[in-house]
Amino acid sequence: MEILIITGPPYSGKGTQCDVLKELLNFEHISTGDRCREEKKNKTEIGKIIAEYEEKGDLVPDAIIKNLFDKILEENKTKPGIILDGYPRTKPQVDDLIALVESKNMAIGKVLNIDVPKAELLIRAKKRAETSDRKDDKDPQIHLKRIEIFEASTRPAIEYMKSKMKVLTFDGLGTIDEITERIKASL
Repeated sequence: MEILIITGPPYSGKGTQCDVLKELLNFEHISTGDRCREEKKNKTEIGKIIAEYEEKGDLVPDAIIKNLFDKILEENKTKPGIILDGYPRTKPQVDDLIALVESKNMAIGKVLNIDVPKAELLIRAKKRAETSDRKDDKDPQIHLKRIEIFEASTRPAIEYMKSKMKVLTFDGLGTIDEITERIKASL
């Protein structure tokens, strides 16, 4: 099984590109946020733990997320590949994922990093708020907070990944098709 990681700031189009890549490569798309919501909804052991932390407004500890990804890798080990969307987000999570993947004799193929300037991210966030059903997409303060968290934690993690695996950075400006073509050309 090949593991592909897609990363970039919130509103950079990761989910959109995952939908395209999922069809193109016949890989499973694993959205961390969607999977955490699914675990909570199904009241799994991991879901109950995630809910406890979120209800207190706390971040879910890396060890819990690592356990979730252990479960995800096991569930998908017979698939041609998976696209990880939303993980890893911090340097410790990068190390956790590498250790987890190596323990299963798997490998991370590439990291696709979509780079978009902050001004464009805010425009996209506003557009998404107009069509989204998610309550958290409606609040402009949450948009800014998401971008700030990315800059503080995930951008350094992406830089760190560059020392550990192949990271390809793409210009995230332009149409969806233009961005898709840039990514497809690298695959």
